Amino acid sequence: MAIKNDLLIRAAKGEKTERTPVWVMRQAGRILKEYREVRNKLDGFIDLVKNPDMAAEVTIQPVDILGVDAAIIFSDILVIPEAMGLPYEMIEKKGPNFPNAIRTHRDLKKLKIADEDSLGYVSEAIQVTKKQLNDRVPLIGFAGAPWTIFCYMVEGHGSKTFSEARKMLYTEPDLSHQLLQMITDSTITYLKNQITAGVDIVQVFDSWAGILPESHYDIFALPYIRQICDAISEVPKIVFAKGAIASRKSIGDVNCQVVGLDWNMNIRESKGLIPFKVLQGNLDPAVLYASFDVVKKETKAMIDAFGKDRHIANLGHGVYPDINADKVKCFIDTVKEYSVRG
Repeated sequence: MAIKNDLLIRAAKGEKTERTPVWVMRQAGRILKEYREVRNKLDGFIDLVKNPDMAAEVTIQPVDILGVDAAIIFSDILVIPEAMGLPYEMIEKKGPNFPNAIRTHRDLKKLKIADEDSLGYVSEAIQVTKKQLNDRVPLIGFAGAPWTIFCYMVEGHGSKTFSEARKMLYTEPDLSHQLLQMITDSTITYLKNQITAGVDIVQVFDSWAGILPESHYDIFALPYIRQICDAISEVPKIVFAKGAIASRKSIGDVNCQVVGLDWNMNIRESKGLIPFKVLQGNLDPAVLYASFDVVKKETKAMIDAFGKDRHIANLGHGVYPDINADKVKCFIDTVKEYSVRG
């Protein structure tokens, strides 16, 4: 069955669309009271990720409430290390924590390449979501980029600097490459399973790209993203590397259809560096703290800067959890009203 609103898929392929499609990173989450109501029925975040029916419910909420042009499966990038044998916990107001981090070759030997069975709950959530969506909009699948996953597996928790992870690149480059390759192989299997389950497009999130110098990004990050994109041919691919300002041209050379921009990446400059890709982004999420008039003004300015072709509207990062959902809807509605092709 054809997707009724296929704007995102057509735009990702570089096709002409009636208007600019729009979705929001972290659109299924704490900004919605309906999400919080579902979350409160369970003991914690990880329980929600592993409950296919509830994960499907919160995946679809933004489509119904905010009017976005795509759903993104509710999950977490850290399901990959858990499936590799490194379990994590999500601590309220602190973030992820790994009781055991990877620091030595001995630690590495305890890991495995994630297989289909270890992440079956995500595939099941996708199948439930697709059935309930009834092809109203596309479903986005996703995974964390190997470098970002590496950061958490080596550091053991969130960090502003990820100094342990960055140290390993200098002190144990061979070990670093071995772990990055294991993450990459696991991620390829994971994304292919998501596609088999029914997602229509996938995004690779490199959330910590910006903490690496360009030389290290070229050695320890991009080659693994390239492997993932080369292995996935069934659906369009989006690469979003937050903070990778110096590496935009190189990211544009990766085998993907769409490059996501964060809010610090100049639009005009990025269009010059990445002329042959569709671009996604990149409103500063903090704009949504402002008045409705300011949200509308800044959204229109963003659309004017990108132009009305080869663009998928989004924020330049995930929506912050304390932002009013009405401001998010204002952003979405403004894109839909202002970007209609004249």
